[in-house]
Amino acid sequence: MTITIYHNPACGTSRNTLAMIRQSGEEPEIIEYLKTPPARATLVDLMKRMGVGPRELLRQKGTPYGELDLGNPKWSDDQLIDFMMKHPILINRPIVATPLGVRLCRPSEMVLEILPNSNIGTFTKEDGELVPAKKKD
Repeated sequence: MTITIYHNPACGTSRNTLAMIRQSGEEPEIIEYLKTPPARATLVDLMKRMGVGPRELLRQKGTPYGELDLGNPKWSDDQLIDFMMKHPILINRPIVATPLGVRLCRPSEMVLEILPNSNIGTFTKEDGELVPAKKKD
């Protein structure tokens, strides 16, 4: 089974998501997308599988979003994807792909929806917030 995380090690949410995947017993393929951005076709496929468009995947905080005026409705989806290709920091993270689906894992516990073994017990995030153990169905 392959689990892939598009990861930014400088992001606490991304680190928490990676830790939850590991606590589930899986070692994911880790793609540091700022060093190795996804190909355009890969990014488009991930968005399609998540059921979101480029606007929903744009990261605003700590990016050139404002200076590029990306909130302006004049930009087409293709143009927004072009900006993400040129400035990978604009791609929100972490994105996780598993055999059960693809999610933007914000908050990090969103990953539990797509992990084959989501019963990871109680998890403590870096900031001390507790994610309660999942109830067995």
